[in-house]
Amino acid sequence: MRKNDRHCVNLNESASIEQCTNTSTDTAITPTGERIVRIPVELGAYNVTTNLVANISFPDPVLEIKDIKKRVIITQCRLLTRTSTGADDDQFSAGPFPLFLKGYVRKNIQYATPSHNADGECISSEIKSLTVKVPFECMTTVDLESPAQLPLRNRRDEYDFFRAQDLGTGYPEKDQYLSSDLSQFHQESFQGYNQLPFCELVSSQILEWDEATDRQFIGDGPVDEGYFQHMVEKMQVRFTIKVLQNQQVRVDAL
Repeated sequence: MRKNDRHCVNLNESASIEQCTNTSTDTAITPTGERIVRIPVELGAYNVTTNLVANISFPDPVLEIKDIKKRVIITQCRLLTRTSTGADDDQFSAGPFPLFLKGYVRKNIQYATPSHNADGECISSEIKSLTVKVPFECMTTVDLESPAQLPLRNRRDEYDFFRAQDLGTGYPEKDQYLSSDLSQFHQESFQGYNQLPFCELVSSQILEWDEATDRQFIGDGPVDEGYFQHMVEKMQVRFTIKVLQNQQVRVDAL
């Protein structure tokens, strides 16, 4: 390539416009009044349960927990389906398929941190908050209530042409090189642009139990005030998700 060539591929430029051909597909309007629309189809709704254990450390001593606000966050919900063989009776399947889930529970903990005198007779406190994220990741196997449209495989098929060539000096004149031509490459390829299933979070429920692990008492009696900076929490997280996929559906037009 010459140094003044700016492009890696040289194209023959032309002002002519080539005519394209087309054929009708199944998305055309039928004479009976039917229409084909692409809408989200619910593949299934599922109640998922997972259990979590986490150790939480506070930056300040905690006299008592005032309130905890919680929220379930889903960061990944992926339905893993097999591919279609391309046959007419293998375009849809109801599974079972693995459903991979990942996310975290966001917790905002409001607590009172103590400030007391040497005798522990008077205790004043400041209200502070701590926000933590408790992650979770799991996989569950689901049977779909409505079949999912399976993805089509990408294909690349190579083919060659036979070629006979003289072997050159040092070989008998009647002998030839019988094979394909390494200087040529022929291929037919197909790419399928499939619809990826997605999820919606419908509701969530959290059952938790928090317990201090290093509580120290203020004063001499066992029932006096105290404080801690570490606690262990156990949570059972339940949430309802919907798995959907955009599909083409036949409907009767009004």
